[in-house]
Amino acid sequence: MICKVDTTSGVVRMIDNAQLYKSQRASLGASNMVATSQPLAAQAGVNAMHKGGNAVDAAIATAITLTVVEPTGNGIGSDAFALVWDGENLTGLNGSGRSPALWDPGYFSRYRKMPQFGWDAVTVPGAVSLWSVLSEAYGRLPFESLFEMAIEYAYRGFQVGFRTAYDWQHGPAEWYKDFDEFGRHFLPPPKVGQRVVRRELGETLQELSVHPESLYSGSLAEKIEYQAVKDGGALRVSDLSEHETDWVVPVTCRYRNTTVHEIPPNGQGLAVLIALGILDTREPGQLDSADGVHLQIEAMKIALRAAADHISDAETMQVSISDLLDKDSLARVANDIGINASILPPAALPSSFDTVYLSTADAGGMMVSFIQSNYFGFGSGIVIPQTGIALQNRGWGFSLEQGHPNQVAPSKKPFHTIIPGFLTCDGQAMASFGVMGGPMQAQGHVQMVTRLVDHKQNPQAASDAPRWQVLGDYSISVEPSFPEEIVSNLEKRGHKISYASDSWSFGGAQLIIKTDNGYVGGSDHRKEGCVAGF
Repeated sequence: MICKVDTTSGVVRMIDNAQLYKSQRASLGASNMVATSQPLAAQAGVNAMHKGGNAVDAAIATAITLTVVEPTGNGIGSDAFALVWDGENLTGLNGSGRSPALWDPGYFSRYRKMPQFGWDAVTVPGAVSLWSVLSEAYGRLPFESLFEMAIEYAYRGFQVGFRTAYDWQHGPAEWYKDFDEFGRHFLPPPKVGQRVVRRELGETLQELSVHPESLYSGSLAEKIEYQAVKDGGALRVSDLSEHETDWVVPVTCRYRNTTVHEIPPNGQGLAVLIALGILDTREPGQLDSADGVHLQIEAMKIALRAAADHISDAETMQVSISDLLDKDSLARVANDIGINASILPPAALPSSFDTVYLSTADAGGMMVSFIQSNYFGFGSGIVIPQTGIALQNRGWGFSLEQGHPNQVAPSKKPFHTIIPGFLTCDGQAMASFGVMGGPMQAQGHVQMVTRLVDHKQNPQAASDAPRWQVLGDYSISVEPSFPEEIVSNLEKRGHKISYASDSWSFGGAQLIIKTDNGYVGGSDHRKEGCVAGF
């Protein structure tokens, strides 16, 4: 293509950015590794390990950099969750925030459903607190140093990747058209390869690198409250200052010869364990067979229904985790799965435009499974002036249904879609993995685990395989590459199946597998990221 300058954007056009052909990737083997959805962020994590940092330092550096280079899915105003293997034990961290104290039962009486945008969708953002807590507990490098590459990209700019540009261009201009400050920071959407500079965010990152508490009890918290009061929102410094990152014991289930670990509610990881607990009692079927896919779909439908009915803030769960994972109950459910599709009442599945997930591992044996998100794209549309902070819209995950365990209430954690995953075998680390993408996350976890455990696929093959997705009405969406013979067989069993127009709604997986000689990693071709290591 002839080199020319696009006068509307100033972009020098030397290449055609169209992706005409499916890319084939290979697994990467290394002693230290980062897998995530954006290459610049992956490099930030690897850079931290080159400086002597461990997998936790790499995870934090990657997560911070993602807030700059992939703002379509996460930011300073995100929530986050992590599973950390310290070489001997697995620990969980819940970095989701609570609702404002002013959200009493009458606060939402003017709404028929939870608002998706604006201040009435904003809960306390927990990601920054989790970074700080994680660094203090496990990190080797100074916390401030983990911000260096993110700050560099914020001040000097970064070139927008193809998937980030797509997400930026499809929806935000319409969704957030009424939010002037959002428009100042994020609109018009950039084109592929365009350089984006975010100086105000850079200043905020500099402050947080030295004073992470500023977001909760300092000057940044005061700016958030000032804007909330000005706009009629409910979030206050008192809500922010009371936030704590929770250390949690992961919930688990046995699947074949492995143990699957998820963060306990308020996240949907429990749905993964329910589905796998059902599947564990049945033969898996051959790789990419109609029998195997049918069983997985039926188990997933049951699990999603249970999640929609029961998962909430752990303090308000009305059915215990142990009851939902009872082996005898799951076995009875499994026995009831026949050769034909079941009919269940529609599930109120959460929706999410995007999220970011990362996995890291180091030569010392430490591994981290980490996820953070604004929930729906850029979140609520609220951007705090002079800070570049875009706030999440996790309040949208609450229910207004009277008596539902996830009914909105003051100082309560909402139902969360984002879930990191981890596998152990005989008490030793086996895999750190995750699949970003709203209600696809739990379904993606099940598909990754069955491929890794039942069929011993390498992480890149497990990630690349065509996927299915259960929708809210229990119809099934499949990727364009999904085998026609399997679709035909499933339709004969009564499944309502449709081919999606593209693959981008089927999540983005990142996986790192422990081996005798180090690690092997895979990165989803549906994203623009990569596995990097040394």
